[in-house]
Amino acid sequence: MSDIEDLRQSEDVQQELREVQELLARHRVVEGLVHRQEMPRHELVETLLHKQHIAELRAKLDRLHPADIAFILEALPLDERLFVWDLVKADRDGEILLEVSDAVRETLIEAMDSHELVAATEQLDTDEIADLAPDLPSEVMQDVFRALSVEEREQLRAAMSYDEDSVGALMDFEAVTVREDVTLEAVLRYLRRFDELPDHTDQLFVVDRDERLEGVLPLNLLLVTDPDEMVSNIMVAEPLTLEPDEKAQTAAQAFERYDLVSAPVVDKDRKLVGRVTVNAVVDYIRESTETEQLSRAGLREGEDIFASVWDSVKNRWAWLAVNLVTAFVASRVIGAFEGSIEKLVALAALMPIVAGIGGNSGNQTITMIVRAMALGQVQQESARVLLRKEIGVAMVNGLIWGSLLGFVAWWLYRSVPLGLVMTAAMSLNLMVAAMVGVAVPLLRQRLGYDPAIGSSVMITAVTDSGGFFIFLGLATLFLL
Repeated sequence: MSDIEDLRQSEDVQQELREVQELLARHRVVEGLVHRQEMPRHELVETLLHKQHIAELRAKLDRLHPADIAFILEALPLDERLFVWDLVKADRDGEILLEVSDAVRETLIEAMDSHELVAATEQLDTDEIADLAPDLPSEVMQDVFRALSVEEREQLRAAMSYDEDSVGALMDFEAVTVREDVTLEAVLRYLRRFDELPDHTDQLFVVDRDERLEGVLPLNLLLVTDPDEMVSNIMVAEPLTLEPDEKAQTAAQAFERYDLVSAPVVDKDRKLVGRVTVNAVVDYIRESTETEQLSRAGLREGEDIFASVWDSVKNRWAWLAVNLVTAFVASRVIGAFEGSIEKLVALAALMPIVAGIGGNSGNQTITMIVRAMALGQVQQESARVLLRKEIGVAMVNGLIWGSLLGFVAWWLYRSVPLGLVMTAAMSLNLMVAAMVGVAVPLLRQRLGYDPAIGSSVMITAVTDSGGFFIFLGLATLFLL
C-alpha cells in the first residue's frame, strides 16, 4: 500500500507542477497580447489581468506543502522560478529553502536581500538554521545570532561545529524529558501543557537532575499502563544511544536495523544532547544516494538543471579532463598495434566487445563493493578475501561468455585461433576489471577519499586500455 500511496503523491505533485506551468504560460500569453494592442485603458486592463493571474498562482502556492513548492521551483527555469518565489508567503521561505536542492537554494538566496533572509531564518529551529548556514552570507548569520536567545545561540554553535556527515549534523534539540521518580499521571499532565509535541515523538527521554540519560519512556506504554505506575518501573533502562561525533551512516544503519523512529544523542558523560529522528535519517540516505550516483558519473555536486552554461561546465569539467586523458591512452594502445589491425581487419570489429564487457563487469564489481562499504560490511582486512572471490567470479564469467564470443568469432571468420584469442582476452580483461573494481574503492577509502567518486570513469579507463592491449597483444603473438 505504501508504494501505491507514494505513486499517488508523486502524480499529485506532477499535476500541481503542470497547473502552475499552465498559469505561468497563460500569464505570459495574455501579457504579450495586451502589450501589442493599442486600446483605451491599456494599463488598466494589463493591471487587472496581471493581478488576476498572480492571485490564482498565490492561492495555489498557499495550499501546497513546502516540499511540493520546492519540487515545483526546481522544475522551473530561472526567470519563472524567481517569479513564483516572489509569490510565496514570507513566513514560509525558511521551510522551502530547507527543502530545495543546494544548487537551487543558491539561486533563491541570491534573489533575496538581507532582511528577507533574516526573516526567513527566524521561522526555523536552531538545527534547521545550521543546515542553511553554509549558504547564508556572513552578515545575515550575524544578524541571526543576535536575534537568538542565549540558549539558542549555544545550540546553533554546537550544531554548526559538527561535521556534515556526523550524527550531530542530523540531530535536533526538541527532546521532551521527564524524571524517573514521577508517576505516569504526572507525565500525562505535563504533556497536556504542550500545544503540540515535536514531530516524530514516539518516546520521552528519562533524565536525572544533571540531564544524564536514564532511559526512555515509549508513548505506547505510557498510554496503556496504569497512570499510578512510576516511570522508573516501565521505562526502557538501556536504550540504543548515539553520540554526536559518530558517523551519520552509523545512525542510518541503526534506524534501518531496529526500525527506529527516534533515538537519543548523548555526550561522553551520557548527558542528553538531542535526538535523531527518522525524517532526518531518510533525508540523509536520499542525499547520500544522490551524491553517490553523481560521483560515479564524475560530477562533483548536484546541479541545477537550469543553471547557466558556465556553472554546468565548472561542475563537469574535472572528470571529463580525466576521461580525455584515458581516452588518449586507449587510442595510443590501439595505435601501437596498427600493423596487426591492418593485417587482420577482424580485430578492429572485435576489440570493442572485449573492452565493453570488461567495463560492464568492472562497474558491477565496484558498485557492489561501494555499497557494501557504505553499509559497513567491508573492512581493509577483508580485501584479500574479496579480491579472490571477485577474481573467481570473473574467471567463470570470462570462460562462459568468452567461449560464447570465441565461438561467434570462429563462426564469422572461420578461424579457430581467433576464437581462442577472443576467449582468453575476455577472461583476462574480466579478471583485470575485478581487481580494479575491488582495489580502487578500498584504496580511495584508505587515503581518506570518497570511494564512489569517479569510480565508473576509472574502471572504464582501465578496462578500455587494458582490454585493447590484452586482445591486440594476444592477437599479435598468436595470429600474425
